[in-house]
Amino acid sequence: MEAIRKQATKLREQVARQQQAVLKQFGAGGYGGSDNFVTDEAEFQQHQKLEKLYISTRAAKHFQRDIVRGVEGYIVTGSKQVEIGTKLSEDSRKYGVDNTCTSGNTLSKAALSFARARAQMEKEHGNLLKALGTQVAEPLRAMVMGAPLDDARHLAQRYDRMRQEAEAQAIEVSKRQAKVREGMCNPDIALKLEAAESKLQDMKSNVAILGKEAAAAMSAVEAQQQRLTLQRLIAMVESERTYHQRVLQILDQLEDEMTSERQRIEAPPSSTVDSMPPPPAYEEVNGVFTSPTHNGSTDSISYFLGEAIYSYQAESDVELNLSVGDYVVVRKVSNNGWAEGECKGKAGWFPYNYIERRDRVLASKMTEVY
Repeated sequence: MEAIRKQATKLREQVARQQQAVLKQFGAGGYGGSDNFVTDEAEFQQHQKLEKLYISTRAAKHFQRDIVRGVEGYIVTGSKQVEIGTKLSEDSRKYGVDNTCTSGNTLSKAALSFARARAQMEKEHGNLLKALGTQVAEPLRAMVMGAPLDDARHLAQRYDRMRQEAEAQAIEVSKRQAKVREGMCNPDIALKLEAAESKLQDMKSNVAILGKEAAAAMSAVEAQQQRLTLQRLIAMVESERTYHQRVLQILDQLEDEMTSERQRIEAPPSSTVDSMPPPPAYEEVNGVFTSPTHNGSTDSISYFLGEAIYSYQAESDVELNLSVGDYVVVRKVSNNGWAEGECKGKAGWFPYNYIERRDRVLASKMTEVY
């Protein structure tokens, strides 16, 4: 029994030493655990560097892939927008060419100007989509799928596998050293220990060499990823900036054309007012209405409602201020170009050609007249 207890104690101690060796090996992050395999600081730092490079290049690859997907989605959506905008341009041009309006061609001119500007903007939009595809999506896609990254990652994976094999070999060496220390002086055990230690040294040398190669390859890929991705982002920003600048120029020109035409149409006929004689005088202004005195004959007509299409600033007490959109009850129209009416509780004269007759008016607008 005593012999069995001694043998059991010896086995427990041996197992404990082996466990400590394994814990020391993985706790330190190196290969150590035996007398012949002590953690090398340079190799340990290289291992950490490779881990960081692997994480960095993987994150950059995912970012590049996200950019490619985003740009491809933008191109699909943008192509549909170009199609819709081009249809709108064609419809506007068709209306401008086939104008059937009997009171003027103002709207047809605006439609043609809009059609031309819209066609130019859609052309610029198409150029932007093409630039995003050729200058951003394609280069990044090529790098994501490219051989340099795959080759570097394969080297790093080979290094990791070889390092694990070296760690396993270090444990094997530790076991054989323990047997030798325990007095098992079998020549075969000594030879196997020597062979295991030799193999471990070869593995350490190969791990160091492969680690340097993998680190160099991964560093080169990381630098290329950073440089190329930044370049493509800058190219995307420049393309979009150029597109928006050109569209802004087109819109500015279109707005100037349309604004000029609107001002031409809405401009009050001042020359007509200047050539008109003064309006007839009131016996009482803005009070109880009395018939105006006539310097000439006055057309006798029924009351009607008119809407001001131009603003008019009264120049005397007998004239009436008007703003565009005001409704006026017209009571008299003089044959010298003046009309008399009431608006917003005030009465007076104003140029007749500053209003247009309205047969129907919303009830809510009638409250503005009186």
